[in-house]
Amino acid sequence: MQHGRPANGNHAMPLTTSFPHDAPIRETRSTCPYCGVGCGVVIESVGDTITGVRGDPEHPANFGRLCSKGASLHHTASRPVTLQTRLLQPLQRTERGTAPQAMGWDAALDLATERFARTIAAHGPDAVGFYISGQLLTEDYYVFNKLAKGLIGTNNVDTNSRLCMSSAVAGYKQTLGADAPPACYDDLQHAQCLFIIGSNTAWAHPVLFRRIEDARRANPQLKIIVADPRRTDTAEVADLHLPLLPGSDVRLLGGMLHLMQREGWLDGAYIAAHTTGFAALQPYIVECTPERVALECGIPPQDLLTATRWFAGLENGTRAPTLSLYCQGLNQSSRGTAKNAALVHLHLATGQIGKPGAGPLSLTGQSNAMGGREVGGMANLLSGHRDLANPAHRAEVAALWGLADVPARPGRTAVEMFQAAADGEIKALWIACTNPAQSMPDQATVRRALQRAEFVVVQEAFATTATCQYADLLLPASTWGEKTGTVTNSERRISRVRSAVNAPGAARHDWQIAVQFAHRLEARLRPGQPTLFPYPTAWADAGAEAIWNEHRESTRGRDLDITGLSYARIDAQGPQQWPCPDAAATGKARLYEDGVFPTPDGRARFVPLECQGVAEPRSTRYPLSLTTGRLRDQWHGMSRTGTLGQLFGHAPEPALQMHARDMAAQGLQDGDLAYVTSARGTIVVPVQASAEMAPGQVFLAMHWGSEYLGGHSSTGQPLAGVNTLTTSAFCPTSKQPELKHAAVKVLKAELPWRLVARAWLPDGQALATRQALAGLMEAFPFASCVPFCAPGTAGGRTGVLLRAGAHDAPPRALLARIEALIGLDGADTLRYTDLRQGQHRSARLERGDGPATLAAVLLGGDTRAEAWIGTLLLQGLPADGPGRLLLAPGVHAPAAVLDAGKAQGKQVCGCFGVSDSAITSALAQCQGSERERLAALQAQLRCGTNCGSCLPELQRMVRAVPAQ
Repeated sequence: MQHGRPANGNHAMPLTTSFPHDAPIRETRSTCPYCGVGCGVVIESVGDTITGVRGDPEHPANFGRLCSKGASLHHTASRPVTLQTRLLQPLQRTERGTAPQAMGWDAALDLATERFARTIAAHGPDAVGFYISGQLLTEDYYVFNKLAKGLIGTNNVDTNSRLCMSSAVAGYKQTLGADAPPACYDDLQHAQCLFIIGSNTAWAHPVLFRRIEDARRANPQLKIIVADPRRTDTAEVADLHLPLLPGSDVRLLGGMLHLMQREGWLDGAYIAAHTTGFAALQPYIVECTPERVALECGIPPQDLLTATRWFAGLENGTRAPTLSLYCQGLNQSSRGTAKNAALVHLHLATGQIGKPGAGPLSLTGQSNAMGGREVGGMANLLSGHRDLANPAHRAEVAALWGLADVPARPGRTAVEMFQAAADGEIKALWIACTNPAQSMPDQATVRRALQRAEFVVVQEAFATTATCQYADLLLPASTWGEKTGTVTNSERRISRVRSAVNAPGAARHDWQIAVQFAHRLEARLRPGQPTLFPYPTAWADAGAEAIWNEHRESTRGRDLDITGLSYARIDAQGPQQWPCPDAAATGKARLYEDGVFPTPDGRARFVPLECQGVAEPRSTRYPLSLTTGRLRDQWHGMSRTGTLGQLFGHAPEPALQMHARDMAAQGLQDGDLAYVTSARGTIVVPVQASAEMAPGQVFLAMHWGSEYLGGHSSTGQPLAGVNTLTTSAFCPTSKQPELKHAAVKVLKAELPWRLVARAWLPDGQALATRQALAGLMEAFPFASCVPFCAPGTAGGRTGVLLRAGAHDAPPRALLARIEALIGLDGADTLRYTDLRQGQHRSARLERGDGPATLAAVLLGGDTRAEAWIGTLLLQGLPADGPGRLLLAPGVHAPAAVLDAGKAQGKQVCGCFGVSDSAITSALAQCQGSERERLAALQAQLRCGTNCGSCLPELQRMVRAVPAQ
């Protein structure tokens, strides 16, 4: 392990590229930066180069497993990726819309200090806001919280965790008294029923899903219920799938409680001894009749009864344990708190809490959303799970920080903060480690806020996010493999994050940047007084530990007391769960085992509920329900995963999934472009028939922002990706927006002129070229731009694909610019142009020791030959034979290439590049039970034998493809 690495100063650190062949390989234990499962990783490095990553077999969250994203982390840290995508020095824009210019750290921090101090002096502390991230470390979070609430005196500090976990927080606090998930991952081994609602766990939390598969193998009697409008890979493994209509979750859960009461399946003794409020809940229970629930949820009454019986778990007079897992389907809702509370009610009413295998376990969306909640890094919270509205809590934090008080006025939450900036009330914004120009709902308002704010600071590791385009000041931050500190996962387990290499260029740690800014600002706001930030910034580990120790003290006596933990103890004993007070030998795996809750009377609470649907119901004008969600191999805005072509193999390009019947009604076929419109705006995207979708519903992955999906409107305004469509309506309690649902209409886009440009590019140029091509997307009514790689390669050759649609052929100069970027501007380029017909084709072959292969191609106008030409390029097939066919209009293709295209198919296994066609062919020869056929398939093709992310899809194919 590496400890005590010096912090980067004003001078750029060299980006080393080579090392002696006999240089020692260091191994550093750390944590994956993606989802809230919190997997341990072992980073391999030589010098300042990360060379590999594998799962940590000793980490209790994953025991050595990693998903496709985690297993490819080292590729995202490679030198080519770093040089093309990372922020490597502070940059300033002296004028909006211009290229930023480099500056030194001292000048950058002085500028930020001057602008914030001036704004505070002129308009007050609430004229500034900080928008931070669930991917920051706990130490980063703590400093930003103290900077805003302690030094500046504003509660305008919120986080993108507001977009994913605030409803879970509010639901836990309303019912159980504290934001503390009561169950743990080990409960999967003890549960007899698993109730998954609002979560495609197979894709969003793949390693946890592997543990679900383990539990089922160990206990074939385990019942799995999945409630989800889509038939996802998670739903595919369920014993019972409840395809409830969007927004009907509270009604579903109320119907289950109604049946439990009617059938005598409640635990009356537990309700009487450990809860309050059940009598006041009766009007809600009474109105949730099975008939009404079945109608409003769109599910059969018998399925509702079956789900309720399995959840209640009463068999032969004993109660079998039920564990609930849930995520954004409950949280991202204008009624998110009510949905969470309704689920907790089921556990309280049946005594299914505080016991092995039982309890409501919220699955955290980001790697450290939990840690951010612990330090109070949100507009309504204070450190140590304290509430801003509680005067005693404010006094405790003020005393800890050595202040007379902390501000009582509630801060602006995420949506409110950007609305206030758009209205001119917030003048200066500091955005750290998050990308609101991609991830926030109602992008028109968000982008207006970023444009109207007088000073925008973006503190980021990657220079490629959409938000960076709006920054007046860009500050380079360290990221995975370089950071040091702690994170907390979904089961309250605190893990160490350790630096394996120095941050590149002049990048600094997030907490370091905040502390160095705070030192300058407090000289302006409280001159001559002792610093509020006595943390050493010269040595990263020492500074991070000092911050964490202060955070630890803030938890003393609280529900999350960690005074018994230290960096040294976590280093020696491994990741630890809270609470773990100083007298405890270990943390608690499960909470509320004694039936005592952190409420004034020690009882859990049933809270009154109302059954209200989505914020934006379908209508005649907007007849379809749009839901959003995750892709298997991508993460959030794709600033990191989007650097790897291999992670686009499973879902190569943006696509709107629709039911075939709805497509037919609009005259749409697979691959057609469509306008998708909500009350807030329009995007253009290809459509794709999907058996997962019910009629009246469409799905678009949350990841496709303007970095990858673009174009312009009829008035020439740039399109801004999926969150152009989503609503900023939010839950009145949690303030979490309803990102999951919007009412939309889908109409065929008549854009007859099409363009496809695809090319292999050198590793050191591919990502920069993609970024340059993406900058041209707004020249077309529709465009998408993504990387790709050869099937079955990891960290290997990279290519770029630009796709566009327009009413007419674009100016020749635009096509020439695209050709120049992908290497089609040389004398060796083959060309065909018909200006009258708007046809343009160009291609370049590359020749090595063997036959010539296709290196780059552009098809403009008639793109029907794309399929076979794409196969030629992707598979590196001999290209001399096709010759003139590359430039010919129509779909004429050599038979050999057509056969290769049929065999290529859609990628299922990203680790080994195995396609669905190869799997289907192999399965036809595999005999025996489903398990035996899967084993034979894996032995033959190796698919599903590495990260396991494709296993749910493989199992579905095993069931669907019969043996010959």
